[in-house]
Amino acid sequence: MTERAPVLSVRGLSVRFLMPGGRRVAAVTDAHFDVAAGECLALIGESGCGKSVLASALLGLLPGNARTAGAALLGDLDLLTADERTFARTVRGRLIGLVPQSPAAHLTPVRTIRSQLEETVAELTDVRGRVALRVAAEAAAERAAFPVDHLDHHPYELSGGLAQRAATALALVGDAPLLLADEPTTGLDRDLVDRTVDELRRHVDNTTGGRSRALLMITHDLAAAERIADRIAVMYAGRIVELADATDFFGTPGPRHPYSRGLLDALPDRAFTPIPGLPPELGALPDGCAFAARCDRVTDACDALPPLTAVPPSSDTVPPPAGAPAATVACHHPHAALTEAADRA
Repeated sequence: MTERAPVLSVRGLSVRFLMPGGRRVAAVTDAHFDVAAGECLALIGESGCGKSVLASALLGLLPGNARTAGAALLGDLDLLTADERTFARTVRGRLIGLVPQSPAAHLTPVRTIRSQLEETVAELTDVRGRVALRVAAEAAAERAAFPVDHLDHHPYELSGGLAQRAATALALVGDAPLLLADEPTTGLDRDLVDRTVDELRRHVDNTTGGRSRALLMITHDLAAAERIADRIAVMYAGRIVELADATDFFGTPGPRHPYSRGLLDALPDRAFTPIPGLPPELGALPDGCAFAARCDRVTDACDALPPLTAVPPSSDTVPPPAGAPAATVACHHPHAALTEAADRA
């Protein structure tokens, strides 16, 4: 395998929210992962598992009652120790482009989409002049499949899908080395989902100017993840419980963690079998495996917290970032590789 240097390297990232009465909510715990140049890493998991909190930590957007630990290196910059001035002037838009989960709240309600795009182009690029800014704004809109004849609309005049595409257009303007897409397909029909994620993938693959780019996509849409991701990170109850090559994850050998296997089995085009039970409260996590209460493979060993352990790779099609194992799983009783007979069954 050819090693690729990481654009983003996260080590031991944890986020705790301090609540009244001294209670702590463990929103993210000990996250370890890299996102390499030219790579799309898809972070998947049920709502409330900590995915968007992790994204907020990377962008310096956590509330005042949040406490962080660990490191998140974007080049030589540790995002967890950067101050607001650094985020505002150096990180947001320039080093990290954000496709937000709630575009309606992200867009300025009293200004047209055109004016917001033109201002972003002027701020993040070398384009100058009224005509040039207008052309650049329209080109940015077309990249995200936003209709040019809607550019003079205000955000409240847009559907949810159009607002999502407007936010995507804004995120792509700065040509940032890391694109962070938090549920980028919300409100889109299937054709636009495919077009949107394909454009995000093109951003990663574009090597114009010799720049290295990477994409961290947070999504519930497993079809979108399968379409463009190189690797999959599965999050459950604030912890990353599996990292795997996307081809292996969606095909053979398949997911190794029982929760990951359950996510795929719940899809309509697979077993269409929901995972029983509900995730635990992040403010009252068990000492052992957080998935044990929902797992049909549970034993007494699951009373202890399982560490992330490397598993043998089955594919060399997508090399991992430099120094990173090809696949890891946090489970005392991981699934073995799927067989062709099991797949057919």
